[in-house]
Amino acid sequence: MHLDDIRRLVETAIPFVSRSGLRVLEMRPGYVRLRMPFEGNQNHVGTMYAGALFTLGEIPGGALCYCTFDPRKYFPLAKEITIRYRKPVTTDAVIEMGLTAEEVARIQRDLDANGKADFVVEADIVDASGEPAASIRGLYQIRSVAL
Repeated sequence: MHLDDIRRLVETAIPFVSRSGLRVLEMRPGYVRLRMPFEGNQNHVGTMYAGALFTLGEIPGGALCYCTFDPRKYFPLAKEITIRYRKPVTTDAVIEMGLTAEEVARIQRDLDANGKADFVVEADIVDASGEPAASIRGLYQIRSVAL
């Protein structure tokens, strides 16, 4: 798949994500940067809804899978996601997340040997000023479509 197709998949395959307005800002093998707009994602007190921030923290793990490994052969699953909300957000929010070349190679070895592989990512969600607004830790599994 071409990266433009993967970008569209990330932004539109899940109707909830599509409605939120989440956008891929940058994507390449081993790296993603995503933005959640403030507009349309406010809560009852005028800050970004916690669920929108959680979505912004959860989606990059799957996006990393799709842009790093062949999406015709593998699919991602979220096994455990934790979030620590650090401050209210009143602007668009951004997250960037990556995998090292060593981690990509380890995941591919596990996929080749077992048809599945777990990986952990950690990242901060930042507001428009670059201040951390939330911290994410995600445990994901990549599985072969042949399993």
